[in-house]
Amino acid sequence: MTDKIAIIGFGNIAKAIITPLLEKKLIQPEDVFCVVKSKKSFENIKKHYKYNLNLYESSSNASKIIWDCQVKLLSVKPQHLKYIIEPDNININDNLLVSILAGVSLNSLTKVFPNHKCARVVTNIPITVGQGLTGISWGEKITEDQKQVTKRLFENTSKVYEFPEDYLDIFLALTSSGPAIIALIIEALSDGGLSGGLPKILSEELVMEMILGTISLIKEKKLTTSELRNLVTSPGGTTIAALRVLEKKSIRSALIESIVSASNRSKEFS
Repeated sequence: MTDKIAIIGFGNIAKAIITPLLEKKLIQPEDVFCVVKSKKSFENIKKHYKYNLNLYESSSNASKIIWDCQVKLLSVKPQHLKYIIEPDNININDNLLVSILAGVSLNSLTKVFPNHKCARVVTNIPITVGQGLTGISWGEKITEDQKQVTKRLFENTSKVYEFPEDYLDIFLALTSSGPAIIALIIEALSDGGLSGGLPKILSEELVMEMILGTISLIKEKKLTTSELRNLVTSPGGTTIAALRVLEKKSIRSALIESIVSASNRSKEFS
């Protein structure tokens, strides 16, 4: 896939991106150069990660080797970006920086890494189980080869979409904040089952299986959400009684506003 790759920060998302590439031998452990900020992180990765990567603490002089890698995956916390300083004497040929930092714009990345061609990526937590969604926006002068390298980093664990950067804030709201909203909905519905006398664990299992089954039905039968709702809503029945309560409580509006709010917050970070 690429000769060498540097990973700046090695949290759960970075591991989810790199591990499948190692498992499929698309890249070798000796070609991965990873820098972490703390000694605790360094020792934890050394002890528990199943692949023996080239691992460095950011405070060590040896960590500067990452700048020799043509591809860099930036995966630190956004507030730690200020600690990363690109060397003045870096070889500017074909250096690619792929950032998964929430709310950090391509313009900001270009200022911090003027000798790199940058790609801004938004991905979500289901990437850790190979079911992610990834949106990518390209910086100026990025080559077609660099685009292909970037997409290959993510396509083993997620569906990849290419977007204008203006789309990334709403993409983040829907796909990265969305799982927390879905978790809240699952929790609330299962509490409804609990209120009706079901054991908590059973109620939660039923809710999750119902959601998975509903999604499968919509996709396989190519139904719209309105068609699915009409399919199960009979006159004077239980479903219309449930939907009436949700409409009275403005649940639809609350969900819409939650996505708008998350998108606006992402724009504030930018």
